[in-house]
Amino acid sequence: MQYDVQGNCLVIYITDDLDHYAVTKLRDESDRLIDREHVKHIIFDFTDVGFMDSSGIGLIMGRYKKVMFIGGKAAVTNVGETVNRIFHLSGLYRIIERFDSIPEALKEFQEKTGKENGNKL
Repeated sequence: MQYDVQGNCLVIYITDDLDHYAVTKLRDESDRLIDREHVKHIIFDFTDVGFMDSSGIGLIMGRYKKVMFIGGKAAVTNVGETVNRIFHLSGLYRIIERFDSIPEALKEFQEKTGKENGNKL
């Protein structure tokens, strides 16, 4: 896994299939970064993922809940056909946004944050 914090967004590049073993490491590191870097939004990049089991669904839902309580959102990018089917069947797309690319997701989240900050002035 690779992690990149851009502003208040954490981009997680998942570099292998999402099974129980991978999820354990990803959960610990992403939670640490969310807290330490004051992350509001999370973007999961699925470019290199061909398989995801129920622990992957739990990981995404858990990170979504973590940022949702501070007004944040979660998104996925570059979702392949197999994982896309899992997202549809599990209902994750009702709470998680899907974008074609990381720059598209970053732009959307940064624009929302800018509007929120502008409304507070």
